Formats: sequence, structure tokens, C-alpha cells
Amino acid sequence: MSKQVIDELAIATQQGKLTFPQVVQGLLEAGVESYLVDFATKQNTHYLADGTTHTVPMILDPGPIAAEFNSADLVAAIRGAQADTVRYPEFVKRSTAAGVIGYWAFLTGKRVIYFGRKGEQHIEEFAKPQP
Repeated sequence: MSKQVIDELAIATQQGKLTFPQVVQGLLEAGVESYLVDFATKQNTHYLADGTTHTVPMILDPGPIAAEFNSADLVAAIRGAQADTVRYPEFVKRSTAAGVIGYWAFLTGKRVIYFGRKGEQHIEEFAKPQP
């Protein structure tokens, strides 16, 4: 069942056991097209190809969300995640410290849009695989 797989991936991700590419692959295999992470409500909503949604509560405490959006600090956290020197628990702390209130990962569109508390945004294209 895809919802059970989504739940298992969400838990493993929040425990820092998976890399972002592993999460993306698992979610795509479960039929997820995109997902919205809302640090304010502490939940992730997954949007499936069949038109349904599945929401998973966060087990991580994202910490306080900074009032000011700092794209440089966010990009540093993203680069750390891409290099696998930063796993998800640390990524969440760095993101909220950089003023990220949430983000929408478009798996089939291969981009993530990060949002600040005042509507600021940063769009990150998925990293190209290295030859």
C-alpha cells in the first residue's frame, strides 16, 4: 500500500536515515507527484498521481521559524543536503533558522519551492546527476 510506504519514508527521513535522492525515488515509486512540508503546522501533505492526498505529521520539532528569510543560509543547507553532509534533521533546523516556513517539492517537475513567512521564495532545481 502506497500510504504505508509514504509513512515509512517520512519516518526514516525525519530520523536522518535517507538521502534526498533516496526519498525522491521511494516517493515516486509510491505514486507521489509532489509534497508540501509545512513547518508551522508540523505536517507533510503528499499529492499522489491518482488525485488523492496523504498527510503525515512531523515527528521532528522544526524549532522556531525565523522572521526574516535568509536565502544564503537556506542555499547552504540545501548544498549540504545535496553533498550528504547534512541530513534531514539538521536541514530542518537550518531551514527554519533561515526563515523557511515550508516548502513544496515537485518530484515530477524536479524542483522545490521554499517559502518565507512574508511570501519570500527560493526555487531550487534538482541537482543534475554527475557522470
